[in-house]
Amino acid sequence: MDSIKTKCLIIGSGPAGYTAALYTSRANISPLLYEGHQPGGQLTITTEVENFPGYPEGTTGTELMEDIRKQAIRFGAQVREGIITEVDFSQRPFKAVTDGGITIAAESVIISTGASAKFLGLADEQKYMGLGVSACATCDGFFYRKKRVAVVGGGDTACEEALYLSNLASEVFLIVRKDYLRASKVMQQRVLDKPNIKVLFNTNTAGLYGEDYLEGAHLIENIGTPKEQHFDLPIDGFFLAIGHKPNTDIFSKYIELDENGYIKTIGQSTATNVEGVFAAGDVADPHYRQAITAAGSGCKAALDVERYLAGNA
Repeated sequence: MDSIKTKCLIIGSGPAGYTAALYTSRANISPLLYEGHQPGGQLTITTEVENFPGYPEGTTGTELMEDIRKQAIRFGAQVREGIITEVDFSQRPFKAVTDGGITIAAESVIISTGASAKFLGLADEQKYMGLGVSACATCDGFFYRKKRVAVVGGGDTACEEALYLSNLASEVFLIVRKDYLRASKVMQQRVLDKPNIKVLFNTNTAGLYGEDYLEGAHLIENIGTPKEQHFDLPIDGFFLAIGHKPNTDIFSKYIELDENGYIKTIGQSTATNVEGVFAAGDVADPHYRQAITAAGSGCKAALDVERYLAGNA
């Protein structure tokens, strides 16, 4: 079995991982980064990115990630395709194993595996991803100005997304499978008071339709009851707001997580409960989940690693 030694192993890519690789490589740490299941992270399934500083004309998520990736490699980061399938943080150096059977011994680790949006499980979701389907209203809402959109979900996140979109879109439909909202009372009232938000209670999404782009959703009202009714809702955008799942399963034995599976960090730092292991990006951020905040935390993690290694030389 092949084995590798590194001062810093970065697990996962995206804006957090690539930025961490950029900063650690410029500090002559020569990091080793494994890109994971989705090289470039969730941003690679977003078509247009207009809110990342430095791109006045906008760019695509894929191009943005490729730019940061190339920048990290330019300064000496070792970026490899592959998935870390197993870790052991009980000893130093830390141990990790790749899906190719390579064992890595690392003096420090940055976890940047991100969080995956939860989907309804419809085949159409992937078909129209980036073509009308989105899991981030803040990222993509601007493209639906004066258009009709729908948000799926009944919690605080769904209500927040619906309210955000209501300031951009002409009409917002909040699709709720139950007969009530799970959001806080204040959030519920804000949604119900907004004139261009219509809440569709007791409604499930059966599918999506459209030629080249999303054109609408197939909905079922009062499913499984005598009042069951099927209808189509013409919309331009379909936003999923049923939660995110942080990609932390392989770390849970060693790393302290919150009740939703996000990595807990110490104070304003990116340090975890295991000294020498740091977390950056959406894997430790249930609140903001933006490319720029992920990149910023990747920078912080790299600086934390640099200080850690200097103090343990």
